[in-house]
Amino acid sequence: MSLWWILGAVLLLILLLAWLYNGLVTARNRVRNAWSQIDVQLLRRSDLIPDLVESVKGYMQHESGIFDRILAARTQATAAGGDVPARAAAEAALGRQVQGLLALAEAVPELRASDNMRALQEELATTENRIAFARQFFNDAVLDYNNRIQTLPGTLLAGPFGFAAETFFEAPAEARARPEVRF
Repeated sequence: MSLWWILGAVLLLILLLAWLYNGLVTARNRVRNAWSQIDVQLLRRSDLIPDLVESVKGYMQHESGIFDRILAARTQATAAGGDVPARAAAEAALGRQVQGLLALAEAVPELRASDNMRALQEELATTENRIAFARQFFNDAVLDYNNRIQTLPGTLLAGPFGFAAETFFEAPAEARARPEVRF
């Protein structure tokens, strides 16, 4: 009879370990999915930027330097890849450049009246909202995952099975600064 108790306890322990392991895998996959959702929205913004630049170029030929800075920032952002801190910094720089362009565009009455420009601004605003939501979802997923691997009983399985803490998507300090607009 005691052999059945021992086998039952071993089976229960195996099931518990499998449940914990599957929970860690699920949390890690949720983080990866959340990152890909950010990536999708950042790509969408990146795809809108050339249209925005082309719409504004004709009206603001005297401000050609801003277009070069935006396209350079876009290139850096798309090249940053999956490294969360590097991508956050590159995307923040791109966002500042785009906000600067939009603020500059507001100063040109003909451009403000352009239906194409208004549509692009609306698309960018919608995309920025989606990016903000995706970042929040990513950070929530990272919090959940990191809590699972850093608390008992998950911490007992995390190290031996290669589960490492993830990095939050944090904007660098310079991203919090207002864009500088020069006329």
